[in-house]
Formats: sequence, structure tokens, C-alpha cells
Amino acid sequence: MKLISAHITNFRSIDDSNEFELDDLTCLVGKNEAGKTAVLQALHGIKPIGSFKYEKTRDYPRRYLNRFDDRHTDGSSKVVITHWALSLEDSKIISDLYGLGSLKSEEISVCSFIGDDLLSWDISCDERACLDHLIYKLDLDEIEKNILKSANSAKEAIDMLNEYPQRSEKLDLLLIELNQLVNCSFHEQIISILYSEMPNFFYTSHFDRMSGEISINKIQTDITQKTVSASDQIFLDFLEYAGTSIDELRGAVRYEELKAKCEGASNEITDEIFQFWSQNESLRVLIDIGEGKAADKPPFDVGTIVKIRIENTNHHVTVPLSERSAGFVWFFSFLSQFKQLKKTTGNSIILLDEPGLTLHGKAQSDLLHYIEERLLPEHQVIYTTHSPFMIPAERMATVRIVEDVIKHEGRKSIVMGTKVSSDVLAVDKETLFPLQGALGYEITQSLFIGKNTLLVEGPSDILYLQAFSIALKNRKREGLDMRWTMCPSGGIDKILPFASLFGANNLNIAVLCDLANGDKTKLEKLRKSQILKAGQLYTAVDFTGKSESDIEDFFHPELFVKLLNTAYNLSKKNSISVVKLNAALPNTERIVKKVEAVFRVMPQDVPEFDHFHPSDWLIRNPTFLLDSPELDETLGRFEEAFKMLNKVLK
Repeated sequence: MKLISAHITNFRSIDDSNEFELDDLTCLVGKNEAGKTAVLQALHGIKPIGSFKYEKTRDYPRRYLNRFDDRHTDGSSKVVITHWALSLEDSKIISDLYGLGSLKSEEISVCSFIGDDLLSWDISCDERACLDHLIYKLDLDEIEKNILKSANSAKEAIDMLNEYPQRSEKLDLLLIELNQLVNCSFHEQIISILYSEMPNFFYTSHFDRMSGEISINKIQTDITQKTVSASDQIFLDFLEYAGTSIDELRGAVRYEELKAKCEGASNEITDEIFQFWSQNESLRVLIDIGEGKAADKPPFDVGTIVKIRIENTNHHVTVPLSERSAGFVWFFSFLSQFKQLKKTTGNSIILLDEPGLTLHGKAQSDLLHYIEERLLPEHQVIYTTHSPFMIPAERMATVRIVEDVIKHEGRKSIVMGTKVSSDVLAVDKETLFPLQGALGYEITQSLFIGKNTLLVEGPSDILYLQAFSIALKNRKREGLDMRWTMCPSGGIDKILPFASLFGANNLNIAVLCDLANGDKTKLEKLRKSQILKAGQLYTAVDFTGKSESDIEDFFHPELFVKLLNTAYNLSKKNSISVVKLNAALPNTERIVKKVEAVFRVMPQDVPEFDHFHPSDWLIRNPTFLLDSPELDETLGRFEEAFKMLNKVLK
């Protein structure tokens, strides 16, 4: 069974989450306290691994708790309605028992409740088709079939057979089989079968870390009293993975053999870690089994004590696991848990709450790689994060936004609770920050592929260069070489750090940037740094002959004015002219500054000016670049720039 969607209601901060789709890997992104953990815990309670169960006082929305009985007169409140797709194996189990027509749909829904430990199932079971399959399997003759022709369910068939005085051997066999159904119902029997095939939900959080050492005596008592802590349980998972047990560790007869088993397991997990842990490859996991010393703190002063130590082969030193970085301890704990999970729990959906929170960004990428390579082949994984490095860049469609929504109506604030959505356009910028960061990181990484990178001021520069490069090439003139990968730098201030970061990656970097009067000192500093080779740093003034320029100054003023009037669809009353521009701001040569001044005094129904809109309109309307005296002069400036930049490639 595969979980394909969920809809959570009345659980902690969630009034109504909206229905949201789930994939093999689903990433829940949101700010702190948005309700991401609540989403995972709601799912965990459906069929949990461990002792977790819903509790009314803890889990029902606190602001409605006093009205629980009024809101839910039957004593139970829906938590999660889930929709599942049956696998081929699930369908085969059912069809082998009750025929191909036993289920009308391969999708089912399951609902969990606060106040009722039982799940509610909605399946499209055709009881008559199930009965017909048993009749066919037992090879009933026409007389025997005729007895049951009006039965539409197992219960009706049982009543008819009980009332029939002279049942044949085959009818007796059918009656026995029908009575063995759960509640004498095909519907209930199929639910029972599907429940056994339904995945368990395994939940672990960033805070679950392995203990560095355990006292065998104490943990034996904890197991008996069912008070084992989460950290000790992870240690037990590791020991079980090693193929041993607490009872065996207490005995001294096989001490060396057991120590060898633990070391063998530690070697395997060490190898596993360093397939995915790229932070420090000189570490090795060691298991130390010994007796407690009187001077040690209780309970580690008596009995058998098992410790995990980490050896640094560079420094030839070992330290307790607890003294390693929090990130490494968590990563080691995480792998230990899942080594044992695969061994003991079988089919399960894994819920990870803020995995790898203390890991370095690169180590978080390693963790995501581990999840995709090791867990996804056998498990669905749903996890929460607010780290850009844990966003699956190649699976952006599986990211869901979690947001605590509050609507404002005048002075009144209406709490809508936690919402889950795939619509990234409907949420605030802070919620989207991890996605923005992940996309920015991926775009930056793509620069390694573009060996020749041309840094420009912003997105509008890219569009203008593209538009005029196409126009020149259409006229059999020289446009920008296709080998250039254009990248917005954000201004002259960003060029030096960019070149410092990526220059060592054998990128061939050239620059075409704007230049204002206040930037000239920065330009000289950049040239003196020699971070860029000679002849690879150009500014707009190199091609306009002015003292300061933006790429818009490549345009003949009349052509740029025509572009603005057309792109903004300005009426005759609001249309812009070169005369109006020069009158608005006569003390600058930069045409965009003049345009900004004119737009500031435009009527309110005229959109605000921004650099991007005219360039975007131009790239969408290439026929605007028709032959004219103004266009020819403009093409000449762009062509001159392209020729200089293309020389860098040669």
C-alpha cells in the first residue's frame, strides 16, 4: 500500500490542514512553530511503531478542548483521513482469495480518531462478487447456486445456508468458510487483510540520539519496567543489529565472541557512514565492553558497561561518542536506527522530524543522498525541514509548504491554524526562504557546468543581451557567443566575492556591469585586485561614451522611449518623450534615472517603473526591433560589446 494523500483535522495546531498529496519522498517546509511536527505526529498515530497513541488532552486543539463533548457527541474526533493506492501484491492477495471483482477500486481511504483506537476504513468491496468467487472455487452445481441466488452479502448467505435443512458437503464447506470471515463479512475480512499489509509509521526526530554508554544492569531493569529512554533504545537497536542481546552481554563466558560481534557491526556501520559522511573520513567506530569502576558515576560504577568510542586515525586518539560533534552523533544514531529498522519492522513509512539539524550544509546534502539511495527503495519517507540543503532540488514537485495561517479582518485576527499546501505562491517569503535558498544553491552549482560565465548586473541585462544578440544574428552580424553562460551578479559589489569563490573552479569569467559615479572607486579596486584577467572586465560606459551608464544607455534615447510607451501601453497624455526625460532630471546621463523620475509623477493608474518589465516585453515581442536609424545605432553598441566579450573566448 502506498500513502497518496492525507487530510488532518482537529490535531494540536491544525484545525483543517487541507488535503495534501504525498509521494515516495515528501518534504514539509515551513517556519519554526508552523506545525510541521504536528503533521508528522498526526500521521504517526495511524499505525505507530512504539507506544505512541493519540491523547485528547495533549493532541486535541487546546482552544477547543473544553468543548470537545459538544463538538463530538459520539466521543471521537477525526484526526487524519488518508487515501492509499493498493500495490500489485495487495491486489493479488485479495483477488486470489475472493476474485478479481472483489474490489471495485484500487484506492481506499482510512481514518484515525482521537477517542477511538480503531481505524475507520472505506473500501469498495463487492460482497456478491466475493461470494460468487467462493461458489466458483467450490464448484457448486446449479441447484446449490440457486439456493444463494438472492444473497448479496456473506451474512445473508450464512442465514440462507443455516435455514436450508439438507446442505450438501460443498455447501457445508462454504458455510464454514463464510463463518471464518471477520464478523461474517467479506468487507471486514478484506479490511483485516489490508490492515496487516498496511505500513507501520516510524517516527524519529532530530533530538533522538544514541547514548554513548549504557549500564547493562540498569537497562535490564528499564526493559522490565518499560522505561527505556529513546537514546538507550537506539543503543539497543545497534546491539541487536550486532546480533547480540542484553542477556548475552551480561555473561562472561562468550565475552570475546560478543565483543567481536559488536566490532564487526561497528565496522559495517563505519563503512556505511563513510559512503555518505564527507565531513571527516579519518574516523572509526569502536565498541568497548568492560566492567564498571568504583570511581565512575552511578550506574556506570558496577556491572558490565558498554561504550561507543570514536577513533580519529589522523590524531591517533579515541574519545567517547558523546564528545564528538552533535551532527556526527546524530548521523551515527540515525544510521543505527535504520539498520535495525530494516531488520525488525519491515514495511513502514518513515517520518523524520528536522533530520540533520546540527549537520553542516554539505553533510545535510549527504544525508539527503542517504535517504534517497538507502531508504526510498523500500520505504516512503516524509520529513520536515527549514534548511535549504535538505530540499530535494530534483524533486521540487514533492515539496509541501506548512504554514500557520492567521487572517486579519480589520482589527480582528482569525486563527486558521496549520495549513499544508503545494502552492508556493500563496505563502509568505519567510516560509519560502528554504526553497529560495535551495534554488539559489542549485543555480550557483550549475555555474560549474558553464565553463564560460558572463556576469551582468541583473535579469533585465540578460534579456536585453539575448534580444539584441538574436536581432544581430538574424541580420548576419555578430551576436553573443553561445558558449557564454550569463549570470546576474547583483552589482559591482558582488563581482569580487563571486570571482573569489568560483574562479578556482576553472571558470572563465568576464564582466559587463553598470557604472554610476559612486562605483568608480569600487571599479578601480576590482581592477587592482587582478582577480579577473586583463580584458575581461567591461562596464557600460566602455560602449556608450558617457561618464556613467546602465545597459539601457546602449539604446538610442528615442528607441528606449518608444519601448517604454509600448511596453507600458501609455496613453498619449502619459506618453514619455526624450524632452520630458531630459527636463525631469537634467543632471544625470543615466536614462533609467530619468525614467524613474518621470514615472514618480505619473497618475496612480500607471504601473510603477521597474527595470525588468521593458526587457521582458522586448524578449516576448522581437518584431519591435524593426529597422530604423535609432535601431541601427543601438545594434552597433550591442555588437561592439559582443565582439569584445567574444574575444575573451579566443
